[in-house]
Amino acid sequence: MPETRVIFYQDRDGEAPVLEWLKSILKQDRKGYANCVARIQQLASTGYELRRPVADYLRDGIYELRAKHLRVQYRILYFFSGPNVAILAHAITKDEDRVPEAEIERAIQRKDRFETNPAVHTYEEETEDGEDE
Repeated sequence: MPETRVIFYQDRDGEAPVLEWLKSILKQDRKGYANCVARIQQLASTGYELRRPVADYLRDGIYELRAKHLRVQYRILYFFSGPNVAILAHAITKDEDRVPEAEIERAIQRKDRFETNPAVHTYEEETEDGEDE
């Protein structure tokens, strides 16, 4: 199976919500951050084949990537675009058993925006000279 390309969704203002969330997790819980990054790497290597307990299908094309540290549950919501591209759309720190419907709806809205205009909503990291990679 070819590796899945993992990209970050970005808003029109250029912010990548999942990256911003990961930065905040890094400041609060380095081990939780490392677990999230490990799960993203698993998604890249496994793609559609990733299953419970690491990932699960929620609804309307939205999946959740699951990471945990101590009693804290981290969730990254994502969707697929084509056979080998996963878009990380939204992330939450979860207190309850289920992902709240409002969070799933936010991910669905981002999925719709991405599908309408992938170029605008694909995060591209800038290099030191200001050029996109």
